[in-house]
This record gives sequence, C-alpha cells and structure tokens, in this order.
Amino acid sequence: MNSASIWAFLKHLRGTILQITSISKCLGSLKNLACKKTPSFALKAKVTQWANIRHILRIVLFTHGCLFVVFSSSGYSTLCSGRFVNPITDICWSCLFPISIGPIHVNTSGRQDTPNPHQIPCFCPRPPLPTPIPGIPIGFWEPARLLDVTRIPFCMVSMGGLQLGQSTVGYGIHGSSGERRTQNSFYQVHWYIYPVIYWLELLTDFLCLEQQSFDVGYITELDPLWNEDELSFILNPEAILFGNPLAQAACSADCGAASLDFPLDSLFWCNGCQGSLYPFTGNSAAHNGGVQASLLMVGRMMAKLHRELLLWGTSGTTNREICQKYPMPIIKKSQYKTQMTYPRPMTQGPTACNPLGRTEVFWGVAREFPYKGEDFGYLIWRKKNCCAI
Repeated sequence: MNSASIWAFLKHLRGTILQITSISKCLGSLKNLACKKTPSFALKAKVTQWANIRHILRIVLFTHGCLFVVFSSSGYSTLCSGRFVNPITDICWSCLFPISIGPIHVNTSGRQDTPNPHQIPCFCPRPPLPTPIPGIPIGFWEPARLLDVTRIPFCMVSMGGLQLGQSTVGYGIHGSSGERRTQNSFYQVHWYIYPVIYWLELLTDFLCLEQQSFDVGYITELDPLWNEDELSFILNPEAILFGNPLAQAACSADCGAASLDFPLDSLFWCNGCQGSLYPFTGNSAAHNGGVQASLLMVGRMMAKLHRELLLWGTSGTTNREICQKYPMPIIKKSQYKTQMTYPRPMTQGPTACNPLGRTEVFWGVAREFPYKGEDFGYLIWRKKNCCAI
C-alpha cells in the first residue's frame, strides 16, 4: 500500500467518523423528543450501538496511522539489499597468487604481478634491537578490505542489507542532463576493515599479515566532502589541473595499460576505463552502467583515503617499502585489485580480481539487474611486500 492510498483511506475514515459524531449528537439532542415516541430501552440501544461503532472506527484509524508511520519509516529498508560475504564460497582464493619468496615465484593462477624485491637477505629494524635483522623478502596479495557502493544511505550491503538509518541527503540518483542526455549518478560508499586471512587464522605467527578484527572503517554519509564537489576541493585542489580535455584524453592510455596489465601510476588522476578519479566525491557525471560507476567509486574512495592518510603504502622493492607501511598521499593504483562480492560474486577465471581501471566489458555482463542487483560489494586485494623474519 503506497502513501497516496493510505492517505485517501484515512480521509475516508475521518469523514465517516465526523458523520457518526454528528448523528450521535443529533440523537442526544432529540432524545427527549424520541422518548415520547420510542421506548427508552430501544433508544438507549441505538445510542450505544452508534457509540460502539465510533469507538471501533477510532481504533481502526489509530492503527492505520501507526501502520502508515511504520511503512513510511521502513521505505528505505525495503529497498536495501545485500548479503554477508561467505569466506569459503564468495572469495577467489586463487587471487592470493602470485606469491614471491625472494627470487622464487609461485604463480598457479596465471595472474599478473607487480615487481618484487629479489635481494636475499633483506634487513629491517626490529626495536628495541639496535641493529637491523636479516630476513627473507616475501610478496603476496592480501584480502584486506571490503567496500559497499550503494544508492541508499546507510544501507550496509556487505552486512546482509542492514539498514542503519534514514537520510534524504545524497540519495542515489540516475538522471540525465544536457543536449546529449548524459547519464549521471550518485553513490554512497562504506569501507570495512576485513583482514580475513588473519581472523580465520589461516596463517599463524606471520608478521606480514595485518592483525585487526572486522570493523566498519568509514561511511561517506557522515562526510560532507563526499556529497559536494566544491567542498572536496579542500582535499584535492590539484583537480583544477586535470579538468580539461587533454588531461582526460591521457586516461585512454591508462585504460589500455590497465586492461592488459596494470594501470599507469604516473597518471594518478585517471581510473582507467572508468573515468577520472577527481573529484573525490560520489558524483559520477558519465554513468555508463552500475558496474562502471561502482568501480569508479571504489577508485575514488581509495584515492580519498590515501589523501587523508588513512591508507598507506604496503608494496615496493626497497628496504624502506618492505620493512613497514609508509605514508602515501597519492594513490599507487597498481597496489590494488578488486573482486566483486555482490550481487554476483566473481570467484573463478582470469577476471575474478582486476586491477583498478581495467575494463568491465568482458566480465560485467549481467552483473547488474533490477531490485537486488543495483548496489554492489567489492573485496579489495592489496599487494603486500614484507621482510619475513
């Protein structure tokens, strides 16, 4: 039942009650006259009957009013959909590869890899010891974060479609503008701490793993910079340099590089085939489908978190880069891969996990569908180079 039909029914009930009230008042005023022609017991029964009907209708009116409040407050929750990520069936565990141990490479999946350190041993400080400790350089891809891209504020897609609250600010939009009817959209993003290898205890006493528990790390509904392009200029003032056709044309090279191997880190303002990483907001001025727009939001969110120093560098070949995390205010795109977990998990094949900016044309078909397939969840694979001691 929609709000229009509910209000029409309530108005009809209100009119009925007013008529009953006027009739009962008339009965009360004509009581003396009616008593002359009608037995007293019959008149009392008539008045009692009308009073009972009026009481019942008032209860019905109150009940329908409560139901209207409940239905209106749960409007967002009926649209929110999602599913908890199953670590067994929804994660592409072959995306852990390639794994490097010094100069030895283990690649059973045929996936691309970034450069790894080859020197043996590596040396890293371990306080309170005064001298660096030798170790073995290791490189692997770690599932570290989960990410929601949703049209509905506070809809936690990766938490089973849990609706945490209501908000009309930044509600997901699919519209068009201009003479060419360019599609545009807006999405909210939720960032989860998700070191699944650690909390499943698949590897114990391995210092290279991030040792945290599952947590909600960031939600854009509480960030005013995510909703306004002008406010986001505080975080990315350099965006004014890349808002021109020449800079955007360079993104075609990034698209080709990401589709064949890894994106070009030197073109840090590009997100490959999905578009521009600037500004760091949920507005997509060129919406070419939910998969394309959601991947663009993934890249923008990670670039934003790097700028806020909430994400650091974890990959590289030098001792500085493999001994510990290091600040990285400009995102290193080749450090990450994405794997779709909702609405249809990608768990097999060479396109199960893809670098940022890779085209979705070959794998994104039928990944978006009405009702329960318009919000998205992604698992973020992060390259980790470390010195195992």
